[in-house]
Amino acid sequence: MANIDQLTSSQIAAGVAAGDFSATEVCHAALDAVTQRDRDVDAFLEITYDMALDRAHDLDRARAAGEVLGPLAGVPVAFKDNMNLEGSHTTCASRMLEGFDSPYTATCVRRMVDAGALPIGKTNMDEFAFGSSTETSHFQKTRNPWDTRRVPGGSSGGSAAAVAAGEVTLALGSDTGGSIRQPASFCGVVGMKPTYGAVSRYGVVAFGSSLDQVGPFGRCVEDVARAMNALVGPGRDPLDSTSQDVPVDFLEHLDDPVEGRTVGVVGSLLEAEGLSHEVKEACGAACRALEDAGATIVDVELPHIDAAINAYYVIGPCEAFSNLARFDGVRYGYMEQGCGTLARQTSLSRAHGFGTEAKRRQLLGAYLLSSGVYDRYYMGALSARTLIGRDYADAFSRVDCLLMPVAPRAAWFSGEMGDATQMYLSDTFTISSNIAGNGSVSVPMGLGHDSGMPVSVQLQTPAFRDRTLLTFARALERAVGAGAVAPGFAGRGGSLA
Repeated sequence: MANIDQLTSSQIAAGVAAGDFSATEVCHAALDAVTQRDRDVDAFLEITYDMALDRAHDLDRARAAGEVLGPLAGVPVAFKDNMNLEGSHTTCASRMLEGFDSPYTATCVRRMVDAGALPIGKTNMDEFAFGSSTETSHFQKTRNPWDTRRVPGGSSGGSAAAVAAGEVTLALGSDTGGSIRQPASFCGVVGMKPTYGAVSRYGVVAFGSSLDQVGPFGRCVEDVARAMNALVGPGRDPLDSTSQDVPVDFLEHLDDPVEGRTVGVVGSLLEAEGLSHEVKEACGAACRALEDAGATIVDVELPHIDAAINAYYVIGPCEAFSNLARFDGVRYGYMEQGCGTLARQTSLSRAHGFGTEAKRRQLLGAYLLSSGVYDRYYMGALSARTLIGRDYADAFSRVDCLLMPVAPRAAWFSGEMGDATQMYLSDTFTISSNIAGNGSVSVPMGLGHDSGMPVSVQLQTPAFRDRTLLTFARALERAVGAGAVAPGFAGRGGSLA
């Protein structure tokens, strides 16, 4: 019988429903794959063995009783460790929350489990999602399954690596400035940032409240579409005021042709400083593939897109400073002992509980919100955000979809990116989608000729046109092939035999 990493989510769910294999067998295969593979990747911070097996047993009992199973029945799923899951810990990969018990379950997690998914565990991340390499985690550094000397990207690097290593079929991440799409590109899997508001963020620890969005990773576009059906659920979540009703089936038009549709290419981005030759080649190949599929490729401009990264590193730190103020060692988080006064205890708890990057961003946010600075920088960033939104609206009045790079280069070596500014610039091409709030997806384009590592392209569509986004992604995938399990990990453990 097949290895777990050879099956898509639809094949697993159909096999469990038909009785070809049980959910318990799938669960044991997934847990075995994690045991055999994660020692080389360190994608997981916590494995929820008992929870996954209990869910699998429930599914098998439901099938035996003749009940209809959910669309993700028996599908192994991992969750980024900023998502609450009752019965597990939620640490945000920080000393500040080490050992913190999830008090409840996030809506996005609940909807995946309600659809039949098996909760395999919580994945590593950059601390509080501050980073682009999963190297700022307090607990461990996750490695890229395609080359364990390299980073998996970030901040959702653990989720991307778990899918790329074949440990789980699906994983959830969060994306504030590229934290799903960039690691998806580095690890050669599909990663989607839905439109802001399409997926509830209730129960997800906030970084930038006007930028954060939850989305799925999978090795193929169909898996991501199935996950999206579960995530949007029956309608808006009353526990998240930004949540919207998205009454679409993401599978319904997945294989529609793109013939007669228009794809815009932002020429200035393809000439951007620091863009590698192999990424530029991937963008050209994607254009040709969509053109061969019948789409029309046209040049468009986003005149203010260069301001996106500047606006992001004002808005993001300001919102992070506000959101992380609650972690003071009294209400939440690490508490320094024997400090004397409450003020000194709070100061030392935050100083020792947060890592370097988390402190850097909060200090930056505190400065940007200070008197005499706020009007100059924060209000200016909001003005830039408005202009970027208008640019997107103008572009989408002419085209159905935009195509651009995901990251300037393939995954770098661990420890190579010592300069924080250079790390920030790795999100150059992804941030504008968070600023504007529209949907975007990273689609694998194979291995780069120079690095031998996965490279991807990014597709974007107007807000709440995420179904169209996946139609374009599927058309591109048909032309170039789906993402694959990293060669060194395929078949290691996880047999359903």
